[in-house]
Amino acid sequence: MGPFYGYALPFPGGGEVAPAGDPAAITVHGYVYDGAGEPVPDALLEFWQAAPDGSLAGRPGSWRRDPASGGLLPRDAFGFTGFGRVPTGADGHWTLRTLPPPPTAPYLSICLFARGLSRHLFTRAYVEGLGGERELKTLAAERAETLLARREGPGVFRFDVRLQGEGETVFLSFGR
Repeated sequence: MGPFYGYALPFPGGGEVAPAGDPAAITVHGYVYDGAGEPVPDALLEFWQAAPDGSLAGRPGSWRRDPASGGLLPRDAFGFTGFGRVPTGADGHWTLRTLPPPPTAPYLSICLFARGLSRHLFTRAYVEGLGGERELKTLAAERAETLLARREGPGVFRFDVRLQGEGETVFLSFGR
């Protein structure tokens, strides 16, 4: 009986962080699984990242409203905002289209909201081949593996989130 994050919080174009038609765009996708290995169909993932040049400023465009109706408008499709928000589908799958993060911050910061969680969870997806492997060497191999978005093909990476159990994703704590 809730909360149902994937119902009210997504917005049009929430998974389109890269400017439309940008040839450098990559796709990062995956599934969210619960402790029993079942897909979580009503989770919500928020993404933040640095621009390819390392800047953190981003650009307005994620939360535009129509001045006449007050309804949410799609992204402007021209600027890199550095922010995305996507729900999981009925099969627990999500997709984000973004620009590659810079070598100075080779990861996507993720905040996950899901049923059964009393607090949201934070993690990172280090994009394979962009320098994140260096940072992950400080962790035990089996833990580092849970933070790596693996290349599946040209410009496509997969990152699954496991909430509990075998292969549980490493979640971060920020001084609570």
